[in-house]
Amino acid sequence: MDRVKSSMQQVPNAIPKVIRRTTGGANSLELEKENFERGQAVSINKAINTQEVAVKEKHARTCILGTHHEKGAHTFWASVNRLPLSSNAVLCWKFCHVFHKLLRDGHPNVIKDSMRNKADLTDMSRMWGHLSEGYGKLCSIYLKLLITKMEFHIKNPRFPGNLQMSNRQLDEAGENDVNNFFQLTVEMFDYLECELNLFLGVFSSLDMSRSVSVTAAGQCRLAPLIQVILDSSHLYDYTVKLLFKLHSCLPADTLQGHRDRFQEQFKKLKSLFYRSSNLQYFKRLIQIPQLPENPPNFLRASALSEHISPVVVIPAESSSPESEHLVETDDLVDTDVPVPPPVLETKFDDLFGTSAAIDPFNFSQNGVRKDDKDRLIDQLTREIQALKDELDSFRLESGRLCQALRGRVNELEAELAEQSHLRLQAEGESEFLKVELDDLRRVREDTEKEQRSLTEIEKKAQANEQRYTKLKEKYSMLVQSHADLLRKNAEVTRQMTVARAAQDEVEAVRREMQEKVKAAQEVADRQERNQLEQFQELQRELASSRTELDSLKTTVASSQQSSELLSTQLVTLESEKVELVQSLSKVETELAVRGEELERVQSSLATERESGVKTAEALQNQLNEKESREQALESQLVAARWSSLQGAVEEAEKIIQDSLTQIEDPAHISCTSSADYLASRCQASLDCMDRLQSAREAFLADNTGVSELVRVVTQCGHLVGDTIVQGSATSHMVPVEQADALSESVKACGAEALALLSQMKQQSSLSAADNGKLRAALEAILATAEKLRPRGLELQQGELGDLVEQEMAATSAAVESAAARIEEMLNNSRAVDTGVKMEVNERILASCTELMQAIKQLVLSSKNLQKDIVESGRGAASMKEFYAKNSRWTEGLISASKAVGWGATVMVDAADLVVQGKGKFEELMVCSHEIAASTAQLVAASKVKADKDSANLQRLQKASRGVTQATAAVVASTKSGKSQIEEKDTMDFSSMTLIQIKRQEMDAQVLVLELETRLQKERERLGELRKKHYELAGVAEGWDEQQEG
Repeated sequence: MDRVKSSMQQVPNAIPKVIRRTTGGANSLELEKENFERGQAVSINKAINTQEVAVKEKHARTCILGTHHEKGAHTFWASVNRLPLSSNAVLCWKFCHVFHKLLRDGHPNVIKDSMRNKADLTDMSRMWGHLSEGYGKLCSIYLKLLITKMEFHIKNPRFPGNLQMSNRQLDEAGENDVNNFFQLTVEMFDYLECELNLFLGVFSSLDMSRSVSVTAAGQCRLAPLIQVILDSSHLYDYTVKLLFKLHSCLPADTLQGHRDRFQEQFKKLKSLFYRSSNLQYFKRLIQIPQLPENPPNFLRASALSEHISPVVVIPAESSSPESEHLVETDDLVDTDVPVPPPVLETKFDDLFGTSAAIDPFNFSQNGVRKDDKDRLIDQLTREIQALKDELDSFRLESGRLCQALRGRVNELEAELAEQSHLRLQAEGESEFLKVELDDLRRVREDTEKEQRSLTEIEKKAQANEQRYTKLKEKYSMLVQSHADLLRKNAEVTRQMTVARAAQDEVEAVRREMQEKVKAAQEVADRQERNQLEQFQELQRELASSRTELDSLKTTVASSQQSSELLSTQLVTLESEKVELVQSLSKVETELAVRGEELERVQSSLATERESGVKTAEALQNQLNEKESREQALESQLVAARWSSLQGAVEEAEKIIQDSLTQIEDPAHISCTSSADYLASRCQASLDCMDRLQSAREAFLADNTGVSELVRVVTQCGHLVGDTIVQGSATSHMVPVEQADALSESVKACGAEALALLSQMKQQSSLSAADNGKLRAALEAILATAEKLRPRGLELQQGELGDLVEQEMAATSAAVESAAARIEEMLNNSRAVDTGVKMEVNERILASCTELMQAIKQLVLSSKNLQKDIVESGRGAASMKEFYAKNSRWTEGLISASKAVGWGATVMVDAADLVVQGKGKFEELMVCSHEIAASTAQLVAASKVKADKDSANLQRLQKASRGVTQATAAVVASTKSGKSQIEEKDTMDFSSMTLIQIKRQEMDAQVLVLELETRLQKERERLGELRKKHYELAGVAEGWDEQQEG
């Protein structure tokens, strides 16, 4: 009771407040429920406490019975939720142990009720996972196991918590569907993997060199493994049966992954079962089965009958781990020391007879005084009694000492047995680990390294391909968008030109019509006044009216050409003109009716005046419409200009944002770049910044020049985005500190570019947009790139210049020597070989001779071109100073020269072996291709600083084409010679039976598979060799120095 009180005092708020106080009118059911909840709370807090001892079986059994009583785990979780599981690792560990027991032996609803707390368990596992040792790490692994167990039983409700099922129930769980069995096997693998992780975690946290299984702390860690052993044995058995069932339905290649995973888990489980069976703690509580020496062979269906399901045996009356060392004091009886009989009493009776009570001569009863003999008897009796008391105390003391010594002997024997078991276990583990180490080395050398390298290469290739596809798509979209914007700008400009021309034309017509209408009005007024004063002036007025009518006719005709509305008015004027002519003729013929004619003329003039006013109004309305249309077109043009500018700015923002997103992509880690290229990109971006500033100022001064600003914004987005990507790629090739600084500069550059573009999107902030911050960020990147530029080989000026001359001379000498050897081999072949072989050798050696002559011409052309480059680029400096100043170019030239000389030497050796019949034609073809690549490298290194109009450059390119043609001739002659020398078997199947043909077909398929496997391995080896060659070439070019810088 004292231990219970102390444990309850250590846990704050141990008993949850789920025990409700009953009132006086509470019925028996409420009282029973209250007692049940109180008892469960006490048992839970006794089982889950902070003492580092194993959970007592009786408290865990009470919790299990409680779940069956209430058909769920509500009371359990109500009590557990108030425990500080996140602050005490031992408390959390014991909670996991009790919860595991409830999941296995509790009511089936425990799993469903516990799924509500899955998120809390996941967070607790993640929290304890931050600790790397002690109970914290074990709690994290145990919580993951419990979560996996709950998810498994929720997905597969047919499986009980203790995983005990018959074969028929296992078949029903898969519903006789091979897909369900396949998925169920994967889930069991995951489940068993969590069990093994907990097993390994507990063993790795214990010091196996000491007898940890007999200590309370060791038993606290080992006790939950009993539940793990029970689950693992069932999972192993079901996995084996399911794999045999899957192999009977599916091809073996499909299940290769299942077999590999089973092999790995089988080795771990067998080792853990063996180590557990040797611990003294488990020997008293559980009988652990031993797995077979070798795993089952799933490719042989009959092996299922050889499988024996592992059975875990738990003794029915197994004592709890806490009661093993308790000793009852009432049972301390020395069974080895017999209780001596009362010897003194027997001797006294023999000497002095019977006691005084039956002595017939005892006179003390009659009042007679005792004599000396009686006093002696009393004294002896008292001494005897004292001796008896002393003997009893001695017996008790000796019994206690014997019991203590016997207990100490038992402890020493247990420790001795434990040490013996540990020694045997260590020897067995040593043997097992040696064998396993050999297997692991062999497997690692044969499979894992190749698979990992292949996987990495495939991932890198896929990532590069995806990145190239994305960049290509982005570039196509940008080109299309730029073309659309240019077309749109041209269309808007054309519309503006047409609108301006129409406006000018309408303005001219309007002015002309106004002048003519005004003149007509003045003439009409003058005629009206003159007709009232003098009739003689009528003729002149009529003539002037005719003139005015003619002019109005011309005006109406021009108006009819410009507008359909004026055509109707011209028709009206023509009719009025006819009427006026008729009236005038009548006036001329009939002077007598002057008054009537005068009135008719007046009416016609009034009509003409009204029509003229109407025409002027119509023309004014048309002019207003033209002006409104012109204003609309002008506003549309301004909107189109600003829209095109906004589109360009948004596209630039997308480019820069895509670049920032791309550098955060994990696949971008494999991309690399050089500091030289980064510096060139930065310089191009800075130049574009100047053009952007000029274009922006020009647009603010005159908004018609938007096309130049659109082009500059788009180009600026491209260049800045490329600078960001290349800066991030360059950071992958430099040390960590410089890489972090460069990455921060790149990200700052992207942020400043986005800020500048966001200001340029708004008309109000366009004039205030300042690219000074972006320029500063680009200059910082440029300065970093300048620092990261490789310093070249640490050679003096004279040494570098001399090395160039030496390498070029050595290359020429190697080519000369190769040509001489080929000529010698040709003479030897003519003297020794005959027939087809001599013809083939002559053809091959002749093509090789032509190739050597072409290489010799290429080397001479390269020397001449280098002289021109040095003369044109060194200025006042010497040749050696020029080579030292351009050290990177010089190093590339030296490397190319070495490659050409080496290739010529190797090709001559290969040709010699082919002529002798000891070599392979493929080696000669590969050497030819290698020479072509080396000469291409030399041409590229020579022409990189040459003038494109140089005559020596033209000769060098011509010599390069000659080398290419000569290489093709060598390959062609080699293939032709190979086809002539090799004999081809004729395929005659006429005499073969169906079985023989089928047999040869199978043999051919086997040979094809073997050759494909060998081809794949050789390709992987070629990839590794090229990768290593790239690394060594990088070292030779000074890349390591760049990284150190």
